[in-house]
Amino acid sequence: MDGTRPRRLPPLRIWVWTAVTLVVAAVAVLLWRTSDAAATSSTTAAAAPDVPASDLAAELTTAWSAAVTPPADRVVQDGRVLVTDEHGLAMVDPATGQEAWHYRRADATLCDATAVDGNVVAVFRGTGRCDEAVGLVAATGVRDWYRNVPFGPELELTGTGRIVLASSSTGLDTLDPTGTTLRWHRDPAADCQVVGSTVGTVGVAVLQRCGGSLQVQLLDGFSGDVVWTRDVDTGADTARIAGADQLVTVVLGDRVLVLSPADGTTLTQLSLPAGGDPLTEPLLQTGTGDVALLWARGILHALDRTTGQPRWQLPALGLPAVSADESTLTVAEDGALVQRSARDGSERARSRVAALPAGGRTALVGPVVVQATADEVRALR
Repeated sequence: MDGTRPRRLPPLRIWVWTAVTLVVAAVAVLLWRTSDAAATSSTTAAAAPDVPASDLAAELTTAWSAAVTPPADRVVQDGRVLVTDEHGLAMVDPATGQEAWHYRRADATLCDATAVDGNVVAVFRGTGRCDEAVGLVAATGVRDWYRNVPFGPELELTGTGRIVLASSSTGLDTLDPTGTTLRWHRDPAADCQVVGSTVGTVGVAVLQRCGGSLQVQLLDGFSGDVVWTRDVDTGADTARIAGADQLVTVVLGDRVLVLSPADGTTLTQLSLPAGGDPLTEPLLQTGTGDVALLWARGILHALDRTTGQPRWQLPALGLPAVSADESTLTVAEDGALVQRSARDGSERARSRVAALPAGGRTALVGPVVVQATADEVRALR
């Protein structure tokens, strides 16, 4: 005998536990590789430094530009600029275009996004519907909230203070941009079809065809309650909601119907130049102080918020930027960016610039001018 003892094999239960552990680990790895988490690429950043207001240079040139799809209605927030692509978004430095942070999903398509109230709200389509919403802190990219949403396969987001409106084939919904709350959902009436909708300072404006009539309806942005409903002229070949900031405006063919936000009565009508594609041309509106600013077919209209009457109008390439004190507008015009009085449209300063695209929204971040159109975001300095 050599004095050695026979080697004892581990008990059967040890082999079973080991096998189970290996199987669980393999399943976990497989689930991770096929999960949303594995398909998500996200980075964060330090908060952007405060950018004090400053005078624009006498001559501006393009610092950078980026193609976007889908276009966002609001792109500047907390010193960053929102740039979208098929699978997600990035917030970039306004002066250089360098990425500060991003959020992208390889397994999903970005339906739409907007930047409001310090957050970027984005909705993704993972299967056949736009069914996943996320709120990201605009300055840092940190995820603020996430929730499932019941939207249709195509979606448009529009934002204003404390409200994001989601318009899709499943109806109208409003989201709290700084929380997970889906405030309200509204289906069109059985005999109605929604033609267009938008959210602004006065609420959610809806254009709908009901039977043989065309209706404009204003809803409370927070409760969804109907404020008023009124029929409008059906003689026009085309009808579109233009805006709901300070006033409700509807474009019918070659004229603009300006409606009171209080009761829907017609305050005035504006004539538009003929031409363009009335179904797809940009219609842009914002509000400042006691005026509504409407851009349509190459003309910027400043409308009194009480009477709806034009205070002034002038040729422009899009919607202007509004200064922090709401007294000055930076207007994109032919060959220049012009600072004008919000009260009467008079010129205060002018910066020369090469040709600019039409149909954009202008915003200021310190000495940088940001222009967002349906195709691109461009920065000038």
